[in-house]
Amino acid sequence: MSNNLLKGKKGIIFGALDEKSIAWKTALRAKEEGANFVLTNAPIALRMGTLNKLSDLTDSKIIPADATSIDDLENLVSETMSLFGGKIDFVLHSIGMSVNVRKGNLYTQQKYDWTIKGLDVSALSFHKLMQVLYNNDSIEEWGSIVALSYIAAQRVFPDYNDMADNKAFLESVARSFGYYFGRDKKVRVNTISQSPTPTTAGQGIKGFNDFLDYAEKMSPLGNADAMDCANYIITLFSDLTKKVTLQNLFHDGGFSNMGISEDIIKDLFKK
Repeated sequence: MSNNLLKGKKGIIFGALDEKSIAWKTALRAKEEGANFVLTNAPIALRMGTLNKLSDLTDSKIIPADATSIDDLENLVSETMSLFGGKIDFVLHSIGMSVNVRKGNLYTQQKYDWTIKGLDVSALSFHKLMQVLYNNDSIEEWGSIVALSYIAAQRVFPDYNDMADNKAFLESVARSFGYYFGRDKKVRVNTISQSPTPTTAGQGIKGFNDFLDYAEKMSPLGNADAMDCANYIITLFSDLTKKVTLQNLFHDGGFSNMGISEDIIKDLFKK
């Protein structure tokens, strides 16, 4: 059901790969709420995914861009502003990758070339994106930039590996660049620390399904799914959250404030 929360707003959505992805569901919801936007992903992801289907569903143009390339980002922002005839209102950074996780390297046995690649894709790309947006004065006043994070940025989840470092860097970039965006441009920058979510990328983590079950039992409201997250992102794109910035916002059914739950205790002492 639409409330026209984004009526007349324009944006860029990074990272939609398939129907499981948070970015995909955010695009559907943004369209329902009246927004127009460009969809973008790296050329290799475009070959792997089904973004043309989402483009048709949302009447959105696809502009390929490697988020680690300043030249690609410059082209993306320039083409988007030309398409919409001016500044944009919102951006979603939904990008993350670890070659060490993909290849099964333990945190204590990283191949550092892979570590640097994952850091560039997952976190440094967020700085590059905001630098391009900032330098080109591309965001309207009271616009909103959102990136997706995870609680492993603050706590130890061993199988999350170097992605935890990537998310910690991502959150720091959001705060630091968010200060300048807020002071100089009146633009909000936030991260969302989402529940473990069975996306194509998330399911590549060792033991993911077991942890999904654990988080469900630990969280008083249960895990937030991809559509729940999409709805939350819409509120951050809207004018209802104009003074929310520099925040890492936990969207996890209460998991982040739990020590232990009765369901977990019962599981521990099952005979």
